[in-house]
This record gives sequence, structure tokens and C-alpha cells, in this order.
Amino acid sequence: MTRKRLILLFLTVFAIAKIFLSLGASWNEPQVQSRLQLFQTDLVLHGAEFATEQGDRLTALLGKDTYLEAQKQYEKAKKEAEQNRDRLQAQLAPEISSPDRGQAVEFVETPQQNQILEAIAQIDREIDELDVNVGILQASRGELKTARETWQNVQGRSPSFNIANTVGTLQGLWQEPMDIASDAEITLQNNLKGWFRFQALSRLYEGTQQEKALSSLQAEEEVISQGAIVKLAFIAGIPIVGGVFGISLLLVLLAQWILQKERSLLGTSAKGWEVAWDGEVTWQVLIVGFFALSQLILPLVIPLAIALLGLNIAAFSLAEKALYILITYLLMTMGGFSVLYFSIRSFFPLPEGWFRFQWLSKWVLWGIGGYFVAVPLVLIVSLVNQQIWQGQGGGNPIILLALQAQDRWALFLFWITAALAAPVFEEIMFRGFLLPSLTRYVPVWGAIGISGLIFAIAHLSLAEVLPLTVLGIILGFVYARSRNLLASIFLHSLWNSGTLLSLFILGSNT
Repeated sequence: MTRKRLILLFLTVFAIAKIFLSLGASWNEPQVQSRLQLFQTDLVLHGAEFATEQGDRLTALLGKDTYLEAQKQYEKAKKEAEQNRDRLQAQLAPEISSPDRGQAVEFVETPQQNQILEAIAQIDREIDELDVNVGILQASRGELKTARETWQNVQGRSPSFNIANTVGTLQGLWQEPMDIASDAEITLQNNLKGWFRFQALSRLYEGTQQEKALSSLQAEEEVISQGAIVKLAFIAGIPIVGGVFGISLLLVLLAQWILQKERSLLGTSAKGWEVAWDGEVTWQVLIVGFFALSQLILPLVIPLAIALLGLNIAAFSLAEKALYILITYLLMTMGGFSVLYFSIRSFFPLPEGWFRFQWLSKWVLWGIGGYFVAVPLVLIVSLVNQQIWQGQGGGNPIILLALQAQDRWALFLFWITAALAAPVFEEIMFRGFLLPSLTRYVPVWGAIGISGLIFAIAHLSLAEVLPLTVLGIILGFVYARSRNLLASIFLHSLWNSGTLLSLFILGSNT
């Protein structure tokens, strides 16, 4: 065995191990979707304040009992957090116990145990914050006794000082007569967000008869509520409009297939590519140019370079983190393309049809059509996926950062990464190279399916495997039929841009 093959074998073993470890680790992480649902719930709560003035006209958008539905959503999030905490607790050594609420984490010798303890402490804080909000929802529905019991349970768990102070303030506000702390306003302003802060401050201003402050707060909330209705309409409109167009297009494609069979777009007689190299070259590009580069080389080199420059990644601002992610992705793109070029350059000139960019063609229509087809299919699979994983399975950490991207510079950098850099790199690697290379061994539809699955696994999140496989198959279908990388790149960019815009809208309500 040559030295080159030995190195490739080592990198292959590393990549496979890293994939399994990352997918396994993601099982203990909450789905990002759960966090997104809470953000959307907060929008609904804001919208409900405006809806009270509009009668039943907004019922279809907000639901009949907004507070009850919001309470159920928060209780569901709390249950998922508790399940996640139990899973982490089970991973601790028998002699190690998790810290009490509000207490500092006591570090042990094993780094993995330290990470678990920190994660448990973070989940404890999240559970306390969820219960604080559940209590406000219960109090707003008139269930004062239940609300007080919820807050008392939080106090009984030894929460952090901020949580304890907030709970004590809320209990004083929702009792007769009111017992208002001297620092009540500051506490509520600093420790509550969004609609929950509005509810608590309204109660405070009413109880202390601060009519001017109450009037100003209500005027501010009215503006926010009207904006929330617009945001909800937009967020709901994308899947509804896209779903209607997508299902209609799918029905047309199905009818065409029934009538024309192999001559239809869904026919199985699509011609493969002429592949000049063998499977070893394909494997080399995939392992070295993608997995090893993204999971081994760059994670070692970039933090070392950052440290040598005297910088601390943890101290980066949101815009600096966005720039860091973009630079990392550009370096991965340059490295991946270099591996691709040196792996296949001995086969130049390539056979006809490889890496085609045809500007004067129907690539825009292919991209838009693929997007509309993807919306209902990915949505349906995502709903099933949530039932399978029950809130677990992890997700892309960039999503949580994008939720916070309320300054234009950070948002622009995230968009460059998600809507330009990622589509170009991933489409050239997975659709431009991997999919056609696989047609040397399997039919086109088989290559589309396999490349779509590998594309999904490459994101290293269990919860994303099924939805991203479906998206990858649609991207592969669009490329295989259009024979134009611009079509799949445009579709990929549309998808990521829509996701990023929805995240920005959800995050703008905090």
C-alpha cells in the first residue's frame, strides 16, 4: 500500500469516527427548532395585544386562546429541557453530582465531565427562566394560585440571584395587597424580555398608579404588536404560499410522469456523466477536501492562529463572530477547491458536461421551481422528524447566532456565508463533483439519493439528517435535469436566504 493510500485511510478512519461522535453528541443537544418555536410564540403573544382591538379577524393567525397555547409551548420546552438534563446527568460518573441551582460548577479532572456539568448548569438556568415566564402566563390567564405555586417551585430550587429577585418581585405584584419592592422596575426591565416584560411592567404601573409610564408603555407595545402581526404574516406566508405552489408543481410533475413516463422530468432514464477517474479519486476529494479539512485541519490551525494574534474568540462581538465564520468558510472553500483541482487535473480536459455554468439558460426558473417543491416536502419531513427526535438531535449553531443578528453588518456577513459562500462551495463539491462521479457506479437517481444523504450527514446533526437529505435530493434533481450548477446554487441560496430572513424576523422581537 502506498504512502498516499495510508494517509487517505487514516483520514478516512478519522472522518468516520468524527462523524459518528458528532452525530452521537448531537443526540444530547436540544433541537434549534424548539428555540425557534419559542421565539415565534413570543411574536404571537405580542400580536395578541393588537388582536384584542381587531375582534376575530386575526384568530386564524394567532389562535383562539393565545395565552393557553403559549403556556403549553413553554411547558413543552421545559419538559424537553428536563429530559435533556436527565440524559446529561446519566453521563456523569456515579461519584459526581450536578451543581445546585445558582451554585458555581465544581470542576473535576475529566474535561468531558466538566463540559457536562457546565451544560447541566446552563439547562438549570433555562428551566428556571421558562418557569418564570410560565408563571406570568398563568397569572395573565387569572390562575393566580397556580402562578404563585410555579414561582415558589423556582425559589425552592435555589436559583441564581437574578432569577430569585425576579420571582420575588413577580410574587409581590400578583398578590393582594401588592407588595412592591423598591427595585421592582429595574429588576423587571433587566431580567424579563419582550411580552413578559410588558405584562409585568403594566402590572407594576397599574398598581403604583403611574399613568404616564403606563400610557407610554402601552403606546410602545401597540407599535410592537402591529409589527408582530406583520412578521407573523410573513413567517406564515412563506410556507403557505410556497407550499401551495410547490404541491401544485408536484401534481403537475406527477401527471407528466403518468402520461409520459420515461420522457417526463421524473423519468428514470436520465443520462449519467462520463467519469474519467475511479472511486479512489472521488473518495479522496470527499475525505480530504471536505471532512478532513473542515473537521481536522481548520479546527486546529485557525484557533492556533487566533491565539498567536493574541485574540480571544469567546470575547468576539456578534459581528466579529460572523466575520470569523465567513473567513473560516472561505478558507475551507479555497482548501476544498484546491484538493479538487489537484485530484482531477491529470484528467484535463474533462469530458463534456462537467462543472457547467450556463448563464444564458433557464437556471433561474429551475432554482425557483426547485425552491417551491422543497418547501412542502422539507416542511412535512421536518414535522415528522420532530416527532421522531422529540426535541433532541441538535442543530446548526449558526442559527442561534443569526437569531441575535440585529445589526446590519452582522446580518450581512451571515448572509454572505449562508447565501453565497455555502451554496457555491457545497454545490460544486456535492452536486458538481460527487453526484456525477457516483454515476460511474450507480444510476443517476441512485447518485442523487446517495449524494443527498452524504450532504445531510456532513452537517453533523441527527435532527437535520432527514430534512437535509430531502433538500439534497431536490438540489441533486435540479442539477441532474438542468445540467447547470447555477440552478442548484440559486436554489440553495434561495433556501438559505429565506431561512436567514425568518431568523432575523424572529430575533428582532427580543
